Amino acid sequence: MEISVAFPEDIERIVEFQQKMAQETEQISLDNYTVSLGVQAVFSNPAKGTYVVAKDRNTLVASMLLTPEWSDWRNATFLWIQSLYVLPEYRKKGIFRKMYDYVKKTVNDSNHYAGIKLYVASENELAQEVYKNVGMISSHYRLFEWNKLEIKK
Repeated sequence: MEISVAFPEDIERIVEFQQKMAQETEQISLDNYTVSLGVQAVFSNPAKGTYVVAKDRNTLVASMLLTPEWSDWRNATFLWIQSLYVLPEYRKKGIFRKMYDYVKKTVNDSNHYAGIKLYVASENELAQEVYKNVGMISSHYRLFEWNKLEIKK
């Protein structure tokens, strides 16, 4: 299993993963054109984020988006894990742990990063266990949001 930053040739597969994730987790069908533009925007503007992927013999089997959040309290950036997707046949095989370790090493090896954050649906207990098992802790913060472009189910 190879973990690395994604390349532009991975865009089509990442778009596919985003659509599968939205369907699986929220029963939402995403517009292919919009998602394609969104994924391409990350590759066109690295300030928006970076995709990390897992490949098994050159086949993309998982991806996650890392987005930066500046912390003035720490004078450093947190990396947010978003849009995580692992193909069903590759789940429970330690792929997320490998991807997480890759990101954690990136954070530990740089003075620019303060840590790693992610959000998870409150009812997704399986994912929460996975995150605890890699050493993450539940934050005392709660997430509030307002969405101008709410996606309809």
